[in-house]
Amino acid sequence: MKPQQIEAKNTMTLRQVWQDKTVLKQEIIAGLTGFFAISYIIIVNPVILKDAGLPTDLSVFATIISSVIGCLIMGFYANAPIILTPGMGVNAFFTYTICATMGLSWQVAVAISMVASVIYMIVAFTSLSTLLAEAIPGSLKSGITAGIGLFLVEIGLEKAGLITAGKSSLIVLGNLTSPATLLAIFGLLLSVILYLRQVPGSFLIGIVVTSVLGILLGIRDDQSVTVHLSRLADYHQILLHGDFSQALTIPFILAAFSMTMILVFESMGLLQGVLPDNRKFKRAFQASSVTSLISGGLGTSPTVAAAESASGIETGGRTGVMAITAGILFAISMFFVPLLTYVPQAAIAPVIVITGAIMMEAIGSIDMHDFAAWFPAFLIIVLIPLTNSISTGLAFGFVFYPILRLASGDARNVSPTMYVLGGLFLIDLVLSALL
Repeated sequence: MKPQQIEAKNTMTLRQVWQDKTVLKQEIIAGLTGFFAISYIIIVNPVILKDAGLPTDLSVFATIISSVIGCLIMGFYANAPIILTPGMGVNAFFTYTICATMGLSWQVAVAISMVASVIYMIVAFTSLSTLLAEAIPGSLKSGITAGIGLFLVEIGLEKAGLITAGKSSLIVLGNLTSPATLLAIFGLLLSVILYLRQVPGSFLIGIVVTSVLGILLGIRDDQSVTVHLSRLADYHQILLHGDFSQALTIPFILAAFSMTMILVFESMGLLQGVLPDNRKFKRAFQASSVTSLISGGLGTSPTVAAAESASGIETGGRTGVMAITAGILFAISMFFVPLLTYVPQAAIAPVIVITGAIMMEAIGSIDMHDFAAWFPAFLIIVLIPLTNSISTGLAFGFVFYPILRLASGDARNVSPTMYVLGGLFLIDLVLSALL
């Protein structure tokens, strides 16, 4: 597609997309692709929140409903091709830091998430969001994009079984004789070929073909979630159950601060990393903050922009129709959750790997001759996947940037906002270590 055509799609309204059947088809395919790329969250998020004490089957409903609302808000309000779902890094902080490490109940964790989301909204709906977005240097923005991309590659390779945790090293080669791993390699090869040939809906075709082949060969994932719609009658057990009784305690305040840092800067990094048109950043950021607050009331960890949205964008998604399509599919999935277990990780993994690889192209825009600029970006790129935390990678990059600029005698080119951000991220690292 020519640059003029891409620009035209970026500026199209929802009504214009609806009237252009060719573009509409591309947007729907992008929504389908993005949904299947992130659909694992329907199963994985409840499994993680189970360790916080939340009922697994009720968490499925909360995950789906929050995703539906988030995608619809993103689509209609921001007209952006971004899928909102409970975030993987955030749900881990919710479960393993707030509940497991700090010993707080899931009800208190929900309250902490809602307080953090309110602060997130204040940032999003004021000039603070523009100030923060403009203050971030280009090298760090590129580092964020590439870091998230490498993180996706790691996640995809792990889901494919191509890498696994080692005994004498962090990562070793997986079992290449495993049927699931061989299926993933087939899916990766098929998806890459289709993508190179510019076949419309290449990622979606790869997912469907690989899934069908997996069914025929009897390849399924070991862990699955069984949900009966009759349990929807018990959903009130987690709805609006935030416990604010400890709101003035030190643990609550520290956890809320850390959660706020994660939500604001992870969301900002993700949106700046995957949005094809940064003119939609402001409204997308606002939509994300509103949905984050709503998700707490629904009984789940906060929603964030899904990095897997990039797979839909690479398929051609440029407007909110992609997000709306994904939202509709999330709603439909409530009735077909058992069928999602037939889409193995081996079918999803190739799309995640390819998407991550495409995002890593951002490294090319980093000035490698300016060490003070690229080394902080380098820290972001390597620490996001190695620490399994987007917020940790961001923290180190933002702390090192002003320090290295000062050391190189280039302090005048660092905005006051970056010094403030570096200080806040340093506090976040210290507090995270103490929690």
